[in-house]
Amino acid sequence: MRSAAGSAAEGERRNVSDATGVIVLGACAVWSLITATAHDGRPEGVLLAVLAVAAGYASGRILGALLPVAAPCVGALAGLGLALTAPHTTPGPQITTPLGHAGATAALLALATGAACCAAWAARSPALRLALRLLAVGITVTAAVLGSIAGCVAGAGVLLCSLASGRIRRRALGLGGLALAAALVTGATWAIAENVFPAGLTVSLEGQLTRHRVLLWHDALHLARRNPALGVGPGRYGELAPTVTQSLLPDGKPHSAPLQQAAEQGVAGVTLLAAAFCWVLYSLWRSPRSTPIALTAGAALTALAAIASVGNALSFTTVTAGAGLLAGLAAARPLADEELEYALGAGDRPQRSRLEP
Repeated sequence: MRSAAGSAAEGERRNVSDATGVIVLGACAVWSLITATAHDGRPEGVLLAVLAVAAGYASGRILGALLPVAAPCVGALAGLGLALTAPHTTPGPQITTPLGHAGATAALLALATGAACCAAWAARSPALRLALRLLAVGITVTAAVLGSIAGCVAGAGVLLCSLASGRIRRRALGLGGLALAAALVTGATWAIAENVFPAGLTVSLEGQLTRHRVLLWHDALHLARRNPALGVGPGRYGELAPTVTQSLLPDGKPHSAPLQQAAEQGVAGVTLLAAAFCWVLYSLWRSPRSTPIALTAGAALTALAAIASVGNALSFTTVTAGAGLLAGLAAARPLADEELEYALGAGDRPQRSRLEP
């Protein structure tokens, strides 16, 4: 049973987390407008992504409080359904090619796996918990059937992290490890774009990522160096990158969220993107849910960060909304827990007479 002072302190910490999220997301929106004004850019994509994250997070907080098991389960099935039915995500060249919609498919499958694992940890019945974990395994197998290697690897990683999270008592260490993993993937992406690695390793990595993708990253760094303060403006990478203008089927994206932020919104844009990810991990650290749920959601969101570092996942509204939804579900406090805590607290207080108003 928690004391009144402990509950008040927890509520204050959650208010700090929510206020931080409002500030970070608001800063992302404002900075995109500033850089767009400076270079005649198009901030609509960034604004839509910020709105999707905010809406998803708010919905997750509400649904997680009302339906702590059913909501993430439905979210997992919805993510799986989107990966199966969305255009260009069926087996074929689009899914096997590193560019295109493959990143979005992998991200949706990773988020769906994380949601299923969160629902399993929230379930109290052993049979239901097993069924939900089998659902997570099924989503990972589906990724392999679709040919999404990134989705299969990410889903397996989330599933393993979720199983291991039951033995972790201090979630700060686990979330710190996830933050480090995301930083390493981002750093490796930047190093490949800078040609820092030895020639043999660079050639091997280019074989996996494709030469076209690496050239897109080179262009992004070149544009970032031209104007490190404000970038070239949101949505203008496709107009200025030589690799895009010479491509037969360009989509105007560098297929790396950090490099796109650097090219279009400068150093501040990259900093705000990192701040948004850190805020999500901070909200999971302060979450009243159990440590396994917080770490499972953190693992899924870290997988998304890794996919976004080498792909175009964050350009899809379904992915950004799903990320916000999963974070909100893992940060929500179920109403059933509050009612139980109130009942236990009332037991220590003198009961009122039935005649007392």
